[in-house]
Amino acid sequence: MQTRFKYIIGLSILFLFFTTHSMAKDDIDNRIYASLLKKHVTNKHVNYDGFKKDEKLLNAYLAILSHTNIKSLSRNSQFAFYINVYNAFTIKLVLTKYPGINSIKEVGSFFSNPWNKKFILLQKKTVSLDHIEHKILRPKFKDPRVHFAINCASKSCPPLRNEPYKGETLENQLNNQAKKFINDKKNTFIKGDTLFVSKIFKWFEADFSDNSLLFIKKYASKELEEKLNSSREKIKISYLNYDWTLNR
Repeated sequence: MQTRFKYIIGLSILFLFFTTHSMAKDDIDNRIYASLLKKHVTNKHVNYDGFKKDEKLLNAYLAILSHTNIKSLSRNSQFAFYINVYNAFTIKLVLTKYPGINSIKEVGSFFSNPWNKKFILLQKKTVSLDHIEHKILRPKFKDPRVHFAINCASKSCPPLRNEPYKGETLENQLNNQAKKFINDKKNTFIKGDTLFVSKIFKWFEADFSDNSLLFIKKYASKELEEKLNSSREKIKISYLNYDWTLNR
């Protein structure tokens, strides 16, 4: 009886351990960020005046990100975490100079661009937006859809999503972002035998397996796909000018 009792207690302890351990894997408190995004991001535009007024709340969320134990997160939650880091800290970077700027590029200097600026504190290490994108997001997760999830605070960027990314919903969120951007006629359209697309497809051609057209077809609406398939000649790709004006 005593042995059986010890066995049951042991199982209970193991159950509690694995239950709390699995909960901790995706336990990031995004509530502050969620409320800020819902309040200040509408119709593809970011209300930086509103974020400026709520900057203390934004700082509180950034502190949560800075002190998150990243290694304890599941892979999908890590992916979502770094996207949120990139986007939230980009807003903070703009606010360091706002309202005196019209472009994020004005945050930089003659010798460096804003993406090289080391101001993101993650687990006692200070890194830049470039580090998050090119040293973590792109090489670690190898998912080209990330280019439609991270936002560079500019009009030609894929719009900032008005909700945080989460591990459990990440797949749907990434698909949704890619579809929305590609099927927006301002970003993707055909004239004659030429397909006009964002320069994102030029800058990160390797991320799209050197076949942007195949990627675009995958997420294209029925209307766009039919236009692409009906082209009698081999479609040419031309890249649109990138507007770095703030997406406010």
